[in-house]
Amino acid sequence: MDGEGQPSTSTNSAFSFISKGWREVRDSADADLQLMRARANSFKNLANSFDRELENFFNSASTSFSVRSFRSSTPTDIDFVKKLQPKISEFRRVYSAPEISKRVLEKWGPKAKLGIDLSAIRNAIVAEMEDGDRNGIVEFDRVRRRRRSVKFREFWGEWKEEGGQFGEWEPIRALKRGFRELEKKSESVEIFGGLKNNEFVEKLKSSLKAIREPQESKEVLPLDVPELLAYFVRQSGPFLDQLGVRRDICDKIVESLCSKRKNQLLQRSLSTGESSFFDNQNVNDELDLRIASVLQSTGHCYEGGFWTDSSKHNPSDGKRHVAIVTTASLPWMTGTAVNPLFRAAYLSKSEKRKVTLLVPWLCKSDQELVYPNNLTFSSPEEQENYIRNWLEDRIGFKADFKISFYPGKFSKSRRSIIPAGDTSQFIPSKDADIAILEEPEHLNWYHHGKRWTDRFNRVVGIVHTNYLEYIKRERNGALQAFFVKHINNLVTRAHCNKVLRLSAATQDLPKSVICNVHGVNPKFLKIGEKIAAERELGQQAFSKGAYFLGKMVWAKGYRELIDLLAKHKNELDGFNLDVFGNGEDAREVQIAAKRLDLNVNFLKGRDHADDSLHGYKVFINPSVSDVLCTATAEALAMGKFVVCADHPSNEFFMSFPNCLTYKTSEDFVAKVKEALANEPEPLTAEQRYNLSWEAATQRFMQYSELDKVLNDDKGDARLSKTNRKGMAKAVPLPSMSEMVDGGLAFAHYCFTGNEFLRLCTGAIPGTRDYDKQHCKDLHLLPPQVENPIYGW
Repeated sequence: MDGEGQPSTSTNSAFSFISKGWREVRDSADADLQLMRARANSFKNLANSFDRELENFFNSASTSFSVRSFRSSTPTDIDFVKKLQPKISEFRRVYSAPEISKRVLEKWGPKAKLGIDLSAIRNAIVAEMEDGDRNGIVEFDRVRRRRRSVKFREFWGEWKEEGGQFGEWEPIRALKRGFRELEKKSESVEIFGGLKNNEFVEKLKSSLKAIREPQESKEVLPLDVPELLAYFVRQSGPFLDQLGVRRDICDKIVESLCSKRKNQLLQRSLSTGESSFFDNQNVNDELDLRIASVLQSTGHCYEGGFWTDSSKHNPSDGKRHVAIVTTASLPWMTGTAVNPLFRAAYLSKSEKRKVTLLVPWLCKSDQELVYPNNLTFSSPEEQENYIRNWLEDRIGFKADFKISFYPGKFSKSRRSIIPAGDTSQFIPSKDADIAILEEPEHLNWYHHGKRWTDRFNRVVGIVHTNYLEYIKRERNGALQAFFVKHINNLVTRAHCNKVLRLSAATQDLPKSVICNVHGVNPKFLKIGEKIAAERELGQQAFSKGAYFLGKMVWAKGYRELIDLLAKHKNELDGFNLDVFGNGEDAREVQIAAKRLDLNVNFLKGRDHADDSLHGYKVFINPSVSDVLCTATAEALAMGKFVVCADHPSNEFFMSFPNCLTYKTSEDFVAKVKEALANEPEPLTAEQRYNLSWEAATQRFMQYSELDKVLNDDKGDARLSKTNRKGMAKAVPLPSMSEMVDGGLAFAHYCFTGNEFLRLCTGAIPGTRDYDKQHCKDLHLLPPQVENPIYGW
């Protein structure tokens, strides 16, 4: 283009751009006007609402004040109200006037005329463009900025000229003055000074005080050194017990450390007139409350320790899953095979529980060594059918529980079955809720797997066997018993939440209580009822004398029996004893009795419920190695006399009139003669119930605290105790004992993972993992597939 056409083209372009910009400005102004109109209406509604609330306040205040208070008040009592009410009325009157709304709407309505001189804008732009065309873009931007400034300046100037009085609106000035006066008078307490004695104000103050007080917490002093030491000693109780420090000594140390603090708190409570929550409580509760209060004041929340696992089973089907793990299985007629079977049957009677019985599976070579009468099984299903048939013949109902198997190997030296591999993995994760470990020390001697308390929500151990008594009879028995005692403490403490000891004859283990949780086969109770009925009819129920029944090994009471009969051979002249049993020491026992020329008749072992044993009147059991002799309970259930030693293992039976206990060998002779010369008393209904599995299951649920756990819908076994002030004692605390237990479990895991250390402590070679035969029988994956990293 030539030089003459260039300014004209630039001017047209500028006007075209300005027109487009003006349309945008107009649209934006319309939107702003609509927004300001909405805000004006909102302000009007707010003023009306404020006026209504103020009137309600006046009405309520007038009805709340008593007549007497108004008469006693001075004119300045309601000075603020008198000053404020006219201003509010004026504000409402002026703002509600129609002309105000009309002026606002006319000013900001769509028809409002904006007096902007576009010709002046055009002249200014042309003058700028004619000055030259250098830096065209910069000049054009400058023109745009000038155009916008002219527009807004002229627009707001026009508005101020027409509506300038709105900025000086009288109601707004009055409202501001009223708020300023309110601030000044509130500082000098001029407004509410006259109302402070009114009933309404007093009620308001009391209500606010009641709301504020629960939120205030009294200052809680931090724990001092004696309290920390007391808590440390108490948590270290099981560990100190392994070092030989008795529990009563630990309790005395804790009591002495807490006594000083207790006296200080009592003196403070007496001086202030407050009640101390240390009254009528033992030292442990006092310490729990003290630590809980300190943690509560700090807001501390314990979510688990270093060694704990928070991923636990959460029952989703509404039923609790109970897994019973034992160390023996039928047809081996031993206590750890029979009693867990009955326990599973009676626990499964509740519809709220699903029960699984986990028993060892032996390869065929081990079955031939363990099971009687050369009885063997080719598959777990075959053995399961045998177990169920044996059980249903004795309990009289169909038990609904699952039977599973884990790999095991028989130890000839220990005469027991040792688990192979991680036993806990044979309970599916979805069923890993509550575990009952029959003989927990036995199951965990060489356990190399996950910690039971990490996998299950609750773990209860039941101690069946007094292993220390057996070990002491072996070579170097005292030294072996020392190590086994501490190993038992370690494994039960690390893997159990609660331990039940059938009698005081067992080792005193951490977290343990004493309770007989075994019953007798219902078949024996029926035999007793039958014999009692025959005696009522005048028939002779007992036609035979005395007998003894038990596995024929020296530790099962045969040593004590032969010694007693040999020592008092003359006093027991004419006394004959029939002995039923099989076992590894059968030949040696028979040779010893024959050498001493004792009147003992050895017979083949048989079931205690066999018909051939019903006619015997006296059962003799001199064993002191048993924890709770099942044969003794069965003899009492059948209505027979029982002659047994005055020993902790027989404490449960001493309450029965037909149980005759002796302390000396001479006393043994007297009790035998007494039993042979008299007739046993019939059992009462209460005595029969105490021997039953129904009663045993009830005792088990109570002493293991599973009755509370199983009834908890949330599946939480932890129970909180509350004192009379409402403070929870069971505030989750970082327990040093739990950390020590976890550390011991980890150390035991590392120890049992080394094959050389396992062999040094008497483990069966190759029992860290199950072997190929177990994989074939139980349809398991090889251990290398299950644990590919270093075989761990």
